[in-house]
Amino acid sequence: MQHIITDSVFFGAVISLAAYEAGLLLKRKFKLAILNPLLIGTICVMAVLSFLNVEYSHYNESARYISYLLTPATICLAVPLYRQLALLKSNLKAVAGGITSGVLASLVSVFLLAKLFGLNHEQYVTLLPKSITTAIGLGISEELGGVPTITVAVIIVTGILGNVIAEFVYKLFRIEEPIARGLALGTASHAIGTARAMEMGEVEGAMSSLAIAVAGLMTVIGASLFANLI
Repeated sequence: MQHIITDSVFFGAVISLAAYEAGLLLKRKFKLAILNPLLIGTICVMAVLSFLNVEYSHYNESARYISYLLTPATICLAVPLYRQLALLKSNLKAVAGGITSGVLASLVSVFLLAKLFGLNHEQYVTLLPKSITTAIGLGISEELGGVPTITVAVIIVTGILGNVIAEFVYKLFRIEEPIARGLALGTASHAIGTARAMEMGEVEGAMSSLAIAVAGLMTVIGASLFANLI
């Protein structure tokens, strides 16, 4: 049975899609933020791999085809942004200030927590790119001497956490402005947060899409400067 699974070309892709669909069904049925489809899907895949005793390398080999869709999906994020171009131009200063504040908050919080818990340089720079998309975060981690595999895990956890708690945080601090909501999600939780922003509305999705790109570029520069502090 295990040989059949490990030799299958599409086993990983099928399991991933089925697990995500299970997460979507649970989210639609119970409508709870904690039942995030990506979170549920991740847990389901881990459970299946553990139960069938399938190594991650075999799973990843057959699941990599899903990754090919990442580039066109990312490019498609430009569509809602283009539709809200006039709104972006009229709020350009506020948008720039919001993204800059978000990037600084991310870098400063990692620095303070690293000092508090006595992390070494390698551990510190591994966590610095936690709030940007994986493609950029991996490059930063490698360049600064971090551990890329842990960086990927941290980025995913950050994204899922932002996706799950966003609505609660907005209600807690009474954040109702669509532009602010979108910028916050995109800056703090990259693409996973943007998926949630698009569920909230077109303006939120457009601003979140913009925040992913700008925050990524700003973090490349900021992380290089902050890396020298520890």
